[in-house]
Amino acid sequence: MERQPLKTSDDAPLWVFGYGSIVWNVGFEHERVLVPVCARGYRRRFYQGSTDHRGTPAFPGRTATLEECEDEDFVVWGAAYEVSAENRASVIEYLEVREKQYDSRIELDLYESDAPDAEPVIRDAVTYIATADDANLNWLGPADDIADQIARARGPSGDNCDYLYNLTAALRELGCRDEGLEQLERDVRAIRGD
Repeated sequence: MERQPLKTSDDAPLWVFGYGSIVWNVGFEHERVLVPVCARGYRRRFYQGSTDHRGTPAFPGRTATLEECEDEDFVVWGAAYEVSAENRASVIEYLEVREKQYDSRIELDLYESDAPDAEPVIRDAVTYIATADDANLNWLGPADDIADQIARARGPSGDNCDYLYNLTAALRELGCRDEGLEQLERDVRAIRGD
């Protein structure tokens, strides 16, 4: 998809914010990790369809995206990965393939605290999100049966529920609480009898 140019220079290190599978399955070379960090003014939602990893075109899985909120009290916890200037271009190329079903590449500030007066520890970290834009052919949006869809979907990368379970476990290991994510995990486990 067409992407806006990044604010950071091509010869500078790059920070990547992981809030979904990148938290537990990085997949690219990085110099260091900063955990946990949060993005302000967003909520994690399972609104993006996955037809190439955790589902199929006939039965899409659901993967996490960020939903922008007007209220900056909402935060999404995850991990930040610093990529060297030398590896920057190859990591961006890798992410463009990995995140190809996400229609928007954004840059955001990250914080080590959700306190209102906290200062950013990282500026202009890159991440990929899904939106309801017509360009996003895999947008599923909100639904009453998200847990059921995740419980039943399976794709080339495995069961959709494993994506959810791995993400929830990784965030717990970082000491992060996401009540919505944990409730979704409980609902999916109940449906599957896990």
